Amino acid sequence: MKIPITAFPVSTCFLNLTQHCIMFDILILGGGPAGYTAAERAGAQGLSVLLIESRALGGVCLNEGCIPTKTLLYSAKIIDAVRNASKYAVATAGCPVIDLEKLMSRKNKIIRKSAAGIKMRLKEKNVTVIEGKGHILGKNDTVFTVACGDQTFSGKNVLICTGSSSMILSIDGIGDIDFWTSREALAVKELPHRLAVIGGGVIGMEFAAFFSALGVKVSVFEMMDEILTGTDKEIAGMLRAEYAKRGVDFYLETEITSVNEIEVTAVDKEGKQISVSADKILLCVGRKPQTEGFGLECLDLEKTHNNGIRVDEYMQTSQPGVYACGDVTGYSLLAHSASREAEVAVNRICGIKDNMSYKAVPSVVYTNPEIAGVGYTEEQLLHEKIPYAVLKLPMTFSGRFIAENEGLNGLCKILVDSNNIVKGVHLFGNPASEFITAATMAIEANMTVEQWQKIIFPHPTVHEILKEVCFTR
Repeated sequence: MKIPITAFPVSTCFLNLTQHCIMFDILILGGGPAGYTAAERAGAQGLSVLLIESRALGGVCLNEGCIPTKTLLYSAKIIDAVRNASKYAVATAGCPVIDLEKLMSRKNKIIRKSAAGIKMRLKEKNVTVIEGKGHILGKNDTVFTVACGDQTFSGKNVLICTGSSSMILSIDGIGDIDFWTSREALAVKELPHRLAVIGGGVIGMEFAAFFSALGVKVSVFEMMDEILTGTDKEIAGMLRAEYAKRGVDFYLETEITSVNEIEVTAVDKEGKQISVSADKILLCVGRKPQTEGFGLECLDLEKTHNNGIRVDEYMQTSQPGVYACGDVTGYSLLAHSASREAEVAVNRICGIKDNMSYKAVPSVVYTNPEIAGVGYTEEQLLHEKIPYAVLKLPMTFSGRFIAENEGLNGLCKILVDSNNIVKGVHLFGNPASEFITAATMAIEANMTVEQWQKIIFPHPTVHEILKEVCFTR
């Protein structure tokens, strides 16, 4: 899917640039969550900022990731709700039908509206935004030079926020077929009958949830022994069991050996060959840092093992004056951590005391039901040999959850260390995404179970389950 680029209007803030080199306090490459957040925060501090974006403001998150995906998933959730309306004493006539063309039109409208909001905020902060591909030319003493088209710009600092791109596996036959990545799946004009999802991570499971809700027969292939690597295994297994009941087929510990236009061939852990029919293949095996094509080699920055740009706790690279935020670091490929990294980088430039902490970075899987987690998982605690205890209850200990989630038990799990300090919280059930922040704050603040017990939660809400679990200690 090609996202159209909306031209920026010529003004004192946008594109009123001449041929000579213009000096800025900060040059930012990339207009995704890291880039536009950094630009807005820096502008608010009174710094002169140039933001260069080659495609469209908002980056992958807004244009072909977080926002469009959640738009589609919300429609899928409504379809699920209509199908199950009788459980809530609501009579419906006939089966719900998706208007795919209208759905894609709505998705595009939301993207445009969100992009306009970003553009407006940047303009209010006097950020100069240009559309084009930026290229780093080098450094002279303490001044960096970046080119875009036939213009060059100088800056005291450079922020690299170039994001990531989809990883493409080297599978026999993959180059001969018209397969999907998340970009193409978000622009679908006709539903396939059978969809093979290669990769059971967050992206794979969210698309499996969407297409299965629309009546597509979905098969998910995952090399690991459970879907959603990095998620609490017990909860990942519960989500898999729920979607298996809905007709999604899962092939775990399975390696894809070849693909063609009509089927996927794989081998399981026993060496048994598996062939599954599919008229469309969705490849979503992760993303990789985008570090090529914009002159990064001129700066000779240190890299990580996965080719990300190495940074310290202030998002400073190995080159003074050069910062990197977001997916390009290869560390936490999440829009919300990218935004926080951008704030840390700008604060460092402005001399404001701040540093990046990854102790409490929440993650959410926007399936139906949702999964949300923050902090340590049991597997991580075991690996690091940290003594811990598990406190957990079904979500049905919340009356509000029972009222709104007929037929689902859900789970709330809290992990505490030997001092009763909350180390991890993992949720299965709607609306997990909307109250994981309470757990994030508790972990960041090193709260104990006893301190959490004293917090007053509104009743009836689903998130008061957090307090109920604390009393199982």
